[in-house]
Amino acid sequence: MNKRINFEDTIFILNVRIRMIRDLLQLDTDTAFFLRQTMADLEFINITLDMLTTKFLANFKFLDRETEADNLSDAEWQFTQLLNEISNNNSPFAPSRYPEIVNWIEKFKKDSGKRQKTIEDSYQPASLSVIEPVVSNAELNGLLGSA
Repeated sequence: MNKRINFEDTIFILNVRIRMIRDLLQLDTDTAFFLRQTMADLEFINITLDMLTTKFLANFKFLDRETEADNLSDAEWQFTQLLNEISNNNSPFAPSRYPEIVNWIEKFKKDSGKRQKTIEDSYQPASLSVIEPVVSNAELNGLLGSA
């Protein structure tokens, strides 16, 4: 696998896949045709989010770390919303119809919750970070002629 990950593009594709599954939940299809593939897609999204989170945590040199953290957190939120929709008894993949998916959905929710917590704990929002002055007080005094 390529060592350099383009977070923005990867997260975009994951969000497209999440929307695709959400659209499937709205359509009147024979869900038995799509069950196996949907579960494989959910597993793929879960694994990819796990890899992205690991790469994010390992690299503190991102130019815009806060934005990447927000994008990753948003993707996790979208994933969790999808899992909640699937768990709903009104879902075409309702646990009452497909009890075999209950354990998978719970595992994915648990994994997502852990990742969300880890992402939140890994960065300090800009408003809380200590801002270092670009110009020191001595330099400022020298520039203003009040030395």
